[in-house]
Amino acid sequence: MGLLDQIGSLAGGQGGKTEQLQAIMTWIEQQGGIQGILEKFRNGGLGGVVESWLSQQSNQSVNSEQITSVFGSPALQDLGAKLGVDSQTASTLIAEYLPKIVDGLSPQGEAPAQGDLMSAGLNLLKGKFLS
Repeated sequence: MGLLDQIGSLAGGQGGKTEQLQAIMTWIEQQGGIQGILEKFRNGGLGGVVESWLSQQSNQSVNSEQITSVFGSPALQDLGAKLGVDSQTASTLIAEYLPKIVDGLSPQGEAPAQGDLMSAGLNLLKGKFLS
């Protein structure tokens, strides 16, 4: 089951998927956008991981503990509240899908500017994860 399927089942239908996608993208923006997230990973000693997401190579994975270390429990509790799940589930979902999101938003190896994040992210997520 994909992220949007999981989110959609929590929200109870197609209309809910869009709302949940917006919640995820808003949360990413609150973390400083893709650029801010990449910086948090680099500062947390995971620069090689994010470089794999930006490159044409295979994406290195992260686990929920690394996600919690990078973002902190309060941020994940906030996301969990928006998605209707606990912080551990939110951490697991971000660990699974953040590499795909960053990779998909950076086809030329550079993350989008902050202002482009919401529209680019929603288009990417709808295209990749709804199909």
